[in-house]
Amino acid sequence: MTKPLKQIHLAAHFPGVNNTTVWSDPRAGSHIEFSSFAHFARTAERARFDFLFLAEGLRLREQGGKIYDLDVVGRPDTFTVLAALAAVTEHLGLTGTINSTFNEPYEVARQFASLDHLSGGRAAWNVVTSWDAFTGENFRRGGFLPQQERYSRAEDFLETAKELFDSWRGDEIVADQETGQFLSDAEAGAFAHTGRHFDIHGRFNVPRSPQGRPVIFQAGDSEEGREFAAAEADAIFSRHGTLEAGRAFYTDVKNRLAKYGRSRDQLLILPAATFALADTEAEAEELAREVRRQQVSGATALRHLEFVWNRDLSAYDPDGPLPDIDPDVGQEHISQGRAQVRMYRDPLATAREWRELAAANKWSIRDLVIHTGNRQNFVGSPATLARTIDHFVQTDASDGFILVPHLTPTGLDEFADKVVPLLQEKGVFRTEYEGTTLRDHLGLTHPDRSRAERVAS
Repeated sequence: MTKPLKQIHLAAHFPGVNNTTVWSDPRAGSHIEFSSFAHFARTAERARFDFLFLAEGLRLREQGGKIYDLDVVGRPDTFTVLAALAAVTEHLGLTGTINSTFNEPYEVARQFASLDHLSGGRAAWNVVTSWDAFTGENFRRGGFLPQQERYSRAEDFLETAKELFDSWRGDEIVADQETGQFLSDAEAGAFAHTGRHFDIHGRFNVPRSPQGRPVIFQAGDSEEGREFAAAEADAIFSRHGTLEAGRAFYTDVKNRLAKYGRSRDQLLILPAATFALADTEAEAEELAREVRRQQVSGATALRHLEFVWNRDLSAYDPDGPLPDIDPDVGQEHISQGRAQVRMYRDPLATAREWRELAAANKWSIRDLVIHTGNRQNFVGSPATLARTIDHFVQTDASDGFILVPHLTPTGLDEFADKVVPLLQEKGVFRTEYEGTTLRDHLGLTHPDRSRAERVAS
């Protein structure tokens, strides 16, 4: 019996100013003007994408105590942008990263419930934690939460928020103008939560929204992050972009669902993916090389090397050899606000490996960073990209992808015009939206239906 084709989920990530974007390109636009967000969102909706995704940086990144302006990571307030986009789109899901370490459940639940109402049921929340005191300083909480407890707080935070969302059933508002009765239940919105991190009680002031709760996303790749996603999330962002790594991650996370009473279709695996698209394979390969050279300037290469060396390397020539001094393995790190520094658990071993690679290939510092850093996941013609993306999904390396273009706001246009139609021809991607909410787009059960089914059983 032929296995039915899986339907591909596609989303678009509007990146901030960071080492993925090439903001210095003459074709690049603003990362703060609303017209850029609107163009990007309309393109994604025209292509029938599931959702648009905004990450969030709570503090500008620093290098050696100063802002490094080729990798800033900052943008306007997430809720403000998403609410504005709700007014210029009709179907596109609106996903925002909101931190569970430096916010409060009532505040966040109220904002997401409001966004879900304003958008007609298109809100989603990427639940993240912060691990460093550097970010906490902006909130006068530097170092207040031990790193190992951040998922404990996140779990309590999300559980509290769900109780707030569920404090309204959805049928309490009568608004009978003849009798003057507005509510059928005087207890509407009542909540009381006592947990390890939150002890709150009162009345939630936003009635139940179209989705009941926002769609929940999670982006952690640690053991704790995978468990958190298996227990709580509707979708998980993955950084595993290769076929082999993607399949291993997919299998691992999906296999964790059963112990939480969940089926495999209740959690979507959506890796982030960059791409270089051109009319021919040769042109796409050349474009990929050009973009990598733009992304990794000489200054960027030195800053990246500092992630490992933990030393000021500004005096070195980026087109010269790697430093012959060893990394500083002290506790204080020269790079602040970057999760990448945690990737290099053993800086001395990484330095040895990189020196060997550079020597064997006659690479300069810049060459090394270009070849060892993040590269485009998909490179090729429209037919190649469509075929490769479909292969990943049909062979269970992912359920779809969150596309991250190197140009904003126009970097998604060509993909929408040339790759999406090929996926539609294959019968693996929608030609029209079939529902009105983000849960509809993602094939997720409405929480009210799930609750009713549990009660009935």
